[in-house]
Amino acid sequence: MRIGYFADGPWAHKAFEKIIKDDSIKIVFMTVRYDRKDAVLLSLAEQNNIPVELSDNINSHAFMDAVKTYQADLFVSMSFNQIFRDEIRNLPKQKTINCHAGKLPFYRGRNILNWALINDEREFGITVHYMDSGIDTGDIILQETYPITDSDNYATLLERAYDGCADVLYRAIKMIQDNKVKVMKQTDIDPVGMYCGMRTEGDEVIDWNQSSRELFNFIRALCTPGPQAASWIRGNKITINRARMVEGAHVYKNIPGQVIGKTSDGLLVKTGDTVLEITEYTYAGKVRIGDRLKDHE
Repeated sequence: MRIGYFADGPWAHKAFEKIIKDDSIKIVFMTVRYDRKDAVLLSLAEQNNIPVELSDNINSHAFMDAVKTYQADLFVSMSFNQIFRDEIRNLPKQKTINCHAGKLPFYRGRNILNWALINDEREFGITVHYMDSGIDTGDIILQETYPITDSDNYATLLERAYDGCADVLYRAIKMIQDNKVKVMKQTDIDPVGMYCGMRTEGDEVIDWNQSSRELFNFIRALCTPGPQAASWIRGNKITINRARMVEGAHVYKNIPGQVIGKTSDGLLVKTGDTVLEITEYTYAGKVRIGDRLKDHE
């Protein structure tokens, strides 16, 4: 099977390693993101004598004319950032597939692992699907789910997803190669599904009126390598990387965001319902009991 590989990031590196070891599959060309050229993938392409085709518009006639010459059987997208229009998507005889770190038809869109944690999900999915004219709406080839526990955060899910995407994508390619695909239409799972928008600067700011559980999920969803949750004390920014639920904490009315105590591991902060322990934070100054964490400078 001859593949055109459109890729970026660690998930794509790990998938490449699986694909390149299979002598029955040949990556005939590779395309990386034009605005952020992946040095690891470019190096892998050079080491394995794989041509690299770059374009800021993969739907242009010039790009399509170039990739037609490789006579690929299948196009594979792994964390690529351009939209595939009908003409390029249908160039290969086996069409174009995408690997998505979300349990489709839910969690279409962007920043899926962050949103799964924010929404207090107990699992996340990895799905390989055929591309169609929508965003993450095509027929499903293969899907796997992975548990989320309270000990997980963005970093742990990301590492699991790197390996999971490589595994599920490779298995899906083999299913196509062996003509063993039985697609599942997303509308047969749920007629509406769910779409998540991309998180941007400012979305990391904490609303202390939320419940302790909501804030615990929010903080772990934004931990490094994410931007980290943020608040302000006396006009100075504090970034919070880790928090812990307080066992037996009572629900009561008080001032959300106020520091009400200290522990051996950090700070106790009043939330919208109970209290949350902040165990890992960065602040250029001393935090005092009585300080108020606010959502602005």
